[in-house]
Amino acid sequence: MGGEFVMLSLVPILIGVLAAIACALPGNFLVLRRQALIGDAISHVVLPGIVVGFLLSGTVSSWAMMAGAAGAAIVAVLLIELVRRLGRIEPGAAMGVAFTALFAFGVLLLEQSDTSSVHLDVQHALYGNLESLIWVEARGWSSLLDPVALAGLPPELTRIAIVSLLMLVFTVVFWRPLKISTFDEGFARVLGMRTNLIGLGLVIMAAIAAVASFDAVGSIIVIAMFICPPAAARLMTNRLEAQVLWSVAFAVFSAVMGYVLAGYGPLWLGADDAVSAAGMIATVSGLVLALAALYGPHRRSTGVSAEG
Repeated sequence: MGGEFVMLSLVPILIGVLAAIACALPGNFLVLRRQALIGDAISHVVLPGIVVGFLLSGTVSSWAMMAGAAGAAIVAVLLIELVRRLGRIEPGAAMGVAFTALFAFGVLLLEQSDTSSVHLDVQHALYGNLESLIWVEARGWSSLLDPVALAGLPPELTRIAIVSLLMLVFTVVFWRPLKISTFDEGFARVLGMRTNLIGLGLVIMAAIAAVASFDAVGSIIVIAMFICPPAAARLMTNRLEAQVLWSVAFAVFSAVMGYVLAGYGPLWLGADDAVSAAGMIATVSGLVLALAALYGPHRRSTGVSAEG
């Protein structure tokens, strides 16, 4: 039993947990800045960049995908400015036009290009390939100490672990400027902080987390984890430090419980097939947010304390 769990479920659960944490950490500040939908926007923008990166390189290597996503982000910025100036519309409307157009272009590229050999298609982009990230070389818990078995770990685990660590380091190192600029941007400017650069850095970190998570878990989990755990945590406390801890706890719970329910929930109900792990993880995170909205101690509160 232990050998089967280590081979089939341990790595997908770890990847889901790390992806959820990587998105939830910057998501806390995006929610407090009322920029929560940036995660959704990033997920829309990176899709065509990832597809173009694959078509040009012929591989799904992380570097090709990161370069493609970065290029798509630059195109998105230029397209937003072009639409805003030519159409003379507000920036929010221009962003909506640019993001939806780029996502539609990405879906069109997926449908028209031959990407079946590398499992890069519309379903893969939305739901990821979490269930297929098994550890073939594992033979039980002893494999955790076996260098040969560890060498066969799916590369997605290493990538998302590095990105999760990067998100943690960014949050700890820039905690003070992030906190001050989030709650009082004017005071942050008085202190000499470059609030525009701080905001840009936060968006860049969110983009890195989204791109790193996109291949393994798909856009559904990415969008859900940027918003649901931080928003639920916001309803549990008025202290920023506690909110971040709550968001990580909710992210871990959603990833683990969602994966378990996806595999065993239908069996418990008498069905024969499992359901999408990504979809169930997003569903659990949404239920956590709903429960926090109904029963959270600060669900009627309007302010957040910068203490902590």
